[in-house]
Amino acid sequence: MANLLKTKPLDTILAESEETGVHTLRRSLGATNLVTLGIGAIIGTGIFVLTGQVAAEYSGPGVVFTFIVAAICCVFAGLCYAEFAAMIPVAGSAYTYGYATLGEIFAWIIGWDLVLEYAFGAATVCSGWSGYVLSLGQDFGLRLPPSLAGVPGSTFVVWHGHWELLNTALKDKLVMAGTDPMSLPQQHGVFNLVAFLGIMFATTVLIIGIKESANFNSFIVVVKVAVLLVFIAVGGYTLSIHPELLKANWHPFVPPNLGHFGDFGWSGVARGAAVIFFAYIGFDAVSTAAQESKNPKRDMPIGILGSLALCTVLYILVGFVLTGLVNYRHLGVPDSLAVGMDATGFRWGSLLVKVGALGGLTSTMIVMLLGQSRVFFSMSRDGLLPEMFSKVHPRFRTPWISSLTVGIVVAVFASTIPLDKLGEMTSIGTLLAFIIVSAGVWVLRKRSPEIPRPFRAPWMPVTPILGIGFALLMMCSLPLATWIRLVVWLIVGLVIYFFYGRSHSRVQRDLAPVPPN
Repeated sequence: MANLLKTKPLDTILAESEETGVHTLRRSLGATNLVTLGIGAIIGTGIFVLTGQVAAEYSGPGVVFTFIVAAICCVFAGLCYAEFAAMIPVAGSAYTYGYATLGEIFAWIIGWDLVLEYAFGAATVCSGWSGYVLSLGQDFGLRLPPSLAGVPGSTFVVWHGHWELLNTALKDKLVMAGTDPMSLPQQHGVFNLVAFLGIMFATTVLIIGIKESANFNSFIVVVKVAVLLVFIAVGGYTLSIHPELLKANWHPFVPPNLGHFGDFGWSGVARGAAVIFFAYIGFDAVSTAAQESKNPKRDMPIGILGSLALCTVLYILVGFVLTGLVNYRHLGVPDSLAVGMDATGFRWGSLLVKVGALGGLTSTMIVMLLGQSRVFFSMSRDGLLPEMFSKVHPRFRTPWISSLTVGIVVAVFASTIPLDKLGEMTSIGTLLAFIIVSAGVWVLRKRSPEIPRPFRAPWMPVTPILGIGFALLMMCSLPLATWIRLVVWLIVGLVIYFFYGRSHSRVQRDLAPVPPN
């Protein structure tokens, strides 16, 4: 058991972070790049897709409170991430932090959990991205057959002369129009081709290079923030001249519970916060790029905390405006912000939101896939995964095999698994990562108080305790089925660790030198 808790010495980790050469990652990211990386990840599915779905299924206009609860949890975890990222500026994020503080078995668990977090996170984003692509295509008369436009189990019906996904919002429209959905022609989804191609495009951008990926991401971030500001301005103006919309759509602001935990009411707010929580993992993804930061001791805390603060404000404003414009019952769609803009009567606005959402979700996919491939890179360098995942392309200086493998797997997820299941799995994986990072900061403060810390999380030990407590609270708000999937995933990971990782671990072999790629 002692060997399972063997930690990786900090000196070794820091020495690895200083390595140079064609087989190492290129340090080319500044503070601005890191902030936009965080914004690129945070402003994505959570605001363009899940805002409407959480309002429709869990919290109504109280979705604003779900953002606040999730943000409070993120503040404490974000402070812990910032301390670690400045002190241990290497790829791997929570995996590396766990290895340095809690031991190899915990590092493996969190590394395998991060695979779940980023893989399902990117797939969730791409599922929403495909919804906007299909919606935008229909505006120009371009339509895919239902079999290539949805995941298995999704149902499409003919409505207004073309195929529409039969979701909660469309069912409500049909009922209000006096139409039985079962009376309409139906077809079922088989494979979401748009989602598959979207992931492969993002993977190609990442393989080409981290600087190129960051610059592309920064451009898109400017576009999507501008789009959100336009939505807030136009929606706010509409509500100011039509205050009756607020009276109709904001009462009650938190709909009463329907008899089950999480089914509206304040328990619905708690469950909605747990589901929408994964939208905040952008600062988590920033920490995976620490080994590619020019000045990580200064810039990593700026990237992590700066992106979190800016995005929280935007989330809350969008939640207020969206639920004021459209009754929450009609927001369970993949393109909820476009629906909100339609309600303003500004037709050009809907098109603008769809274009902004496409760009925004694209950047989020890129950052999620970046995080996943860097975790694979770190685990491979430590011997816990096959060596091929740590091979760096001699020209692009990126872990190209890791990126390609992750891209293919995530593309299959995105094209075959329903959006709600993807989101819940991502959330529980993220929350578990936050618990381990918060615990790790606390442990290292006790064990090695003398280590230089360029950034120190305040209010010790209150900050990590609250980070752990809020994360546990939201994990308990998720459905039992999501917990079962997490346990199964971790069991599969432990089988791989005991049959491969443990026997190939460099730490278990007293840190033998890494052979050149």
